[in-house]
Amino acid sequence: MLDRRFVAENIDLVAANCSRRGVTADVARFAELDQLRRQVQADIDGLNQQAGQVSRSIGKAADEAEREARKAEGRRLREEVATLEGKAAEIVAEADAILKAIPNLTHPDAPAGGEDAAVELRRGATAVRAFDFQPLDHVALGETLRLFDFEAGARVAGHGFYFLTGDGVLLELALQRYALELLQQEGFTLMTTPDLARDTILEGTGFMPRGPETQIYSIAGSDLSLVATAEITLGGAYHERIFDTADLPLTLCGISHCFRTEAGAHGRATRGLYRVHQFTKVEMFAFTAAEESDAMHQRLLDLECRLFDGLEIPYRVLDIASGDLGGPAYRKFDLEAWMPGRGEGGEWGEVTSTSNCTDYQARRLGIRCKKQGQKGTSFVHTLNGTAVAISRAIIAILENHQQADGSVRIPAALVPWMGKGTISPPA
Repeated sequence: MLDRRFVAENIDLVAANCSRRGVTADVARFAELDQLRRQVQADIDGLNQQAGQVSRSIGKAADEAEREARKAEGRRLREEVATLEGKAAEIVAEADAILKAIPNLTHPDAPAGGEDAAVELRRGATAVRAFDFQPLDHVALGETLRLFDFEAGARVAGHGFYFLTGDGVLLELALQRYALELLQQEGFTLMTTPDLARDTILEGTGFMPRGPETQIYSIAGSDLSLVATAEITLGGAYHERIFDTADLPLTLCGISHCFRTEAGAHGRATRGLYRVHQFTKVEMFAFTAAEESDAMHQRLLDLECRLFDGLEIPYRVLDIASGDLGGPAYRKFDLEAWMPGRGEGGEWGEVTSTSNCTDYQARRLGIRCKKQGQKGTSFVHTLNGTAVAISRAIIAILENHQQADGSVRIPAALVPWMGKGTISPPA
């Protein structure tokens, strides 16, 4: 979330940013509540001071009558304090609800507008392929090559779940090892993360764990939810930590299952592996000092590009528009891969994203840093980026590297872990 004082002192700027991002938040009401909170707290402090003076004077009373009168006065003052504290709690609760709904500020270079206003920045090293045969989509390819089983997934867990089988399993594992190898060489700490997190951690990273609009699976009778991304667990792992700035930046790489309800999803984008309820993802996460976060954002984007250039997948880099940014993101870049089997004649489909969340998440999670020789602490900046979302990477590989005979060529970068250069139809 944003700093409370910053919001109260910059009402017009924050309100304009909410409008730019298409978010409804009563910023003016928050400022009123914050002023009222300050006034009530000042009254509480004044009454507590009076109560302290009365308490200290009881032993100096001239007689029993005066002593009882001073005790009665102390009780009255404490009752007033209790009443005001209840009022203050109500004010804070209302103000906090508004503050949590206010999104991060927006990078001045981010395009204005909604989903369609994203700006293409560049293309990847691999050009879109011109097929000399009619390409199939990944569902048809997967059926022929026996790479996944959607019917079994539906029987076991419902629509949107699936089994990977045979070479599909090897392809998933190869993609994981490929991403891990690169990120380990780049100094990332490798981690596997829990599939569950406390709701406070989800809220801290900007996810809504409960409520009608949530995309999160929550565990009934507990404060736990299934994670939608390792961004949640990697950020939460350092909840309330104070870093020495000499230890920053800290770069992590987490492997996790990701669970999403995908409520409201429909149409051809739900076909096959593109929009599913569970998938595996290798996620990058970074903690930096404030002045380092823009450079780290570019680094995460460059790593995503290196990974997909290595997979020989055509992609484009998009600068996401303000109205399509998630609440915590200050700026976000997406990689969209060309998917020849999607739509009529092929379409672009998102495969990675990377966001600079500045201190928005860190403020909620209480993650700070301290510079040696300086007083006080400051909030770190947090960034996240998809290395490989396995299900969508599989789509891109199958559809872009399919051959006329129904086989799929394995990119050279994955051959060491696949143990083969081609996935062929069973004999």
